[in-house]
Amino acid sequence: MKTAKKSRLTQWIVRGVCLLPPVLLSASSYAQQGPAAKPEAAATAAPVQPLPFSHKTHLNFQLSCKFCHTNPDPGNLMTLPAAQTCMGCHSAVATDQHAIQQLAASAKSGQPIPWKPVYSVPGFVYWSHRTHLEAGLTCEMCHGNVAQMEVMSRTTNVTTMAGCVACHRKREAPTGCETCHESQSSLLSRPSVPNPDRRAPSGLQSAELPGQ
Repeated sequence: MKTAKKSRLTQWIVRGVCLLPPVLLSASSYAQQGPAAKPEAAATAAPVQPLPFSHKTHLNFQLSCKFCHTNPDPGNLMTLPAAQTCMGCHSAVATDQHAIQQLAASAKSGQPIPWKPVYSVPGFVYWSHRTHLEAGLTCEMCHGNVAQMEVMSRTTNVTTMAGCVACHRKREAPTGCETCHESQSSLLSRPSVPNPDRRAPSGLQSAELPGQ
């Protein structure tokens, strides 16, 4: 009887040892893939927009970024064009397409198109487009090769702390907490609203982002 029990125990141990490597391999693979392997994480890199828009098609007409995206004072944001601006061309171009008809209806009503952001930073982070543009950085350095994108997607880690710090270190720009973050007293009173009067320190130098 004892011999039979010992034999069964030996079989279970052997089976467990055989099964262990595949389990560990599976766990290791999941750890390497991380959150990016999840479908919802991948989807956020290129959110579904209310209207189709191809940067590649439009940039083939030699349009510059600032033709559509202006940088009004104080310079923190790059704006999206109003539907009326788009109709400057599309009143005569591709007017038979459903998307352009929707665009025309938006322009007529004065209602803005609810574009979904591809890149965004939290409210407790101070970030100015103008500071970086004046330092000589180009749109492609942060947003990737947009000129070849049929669908706008997030291709860099520019809006993460790791991306910002790596970029600043490479250019010998300031990396102190106060460079990008509000003071604690300001955060307590306004936890999600950056101070519009603060100016980010200068010192950025033109170069490509790490990993591009």
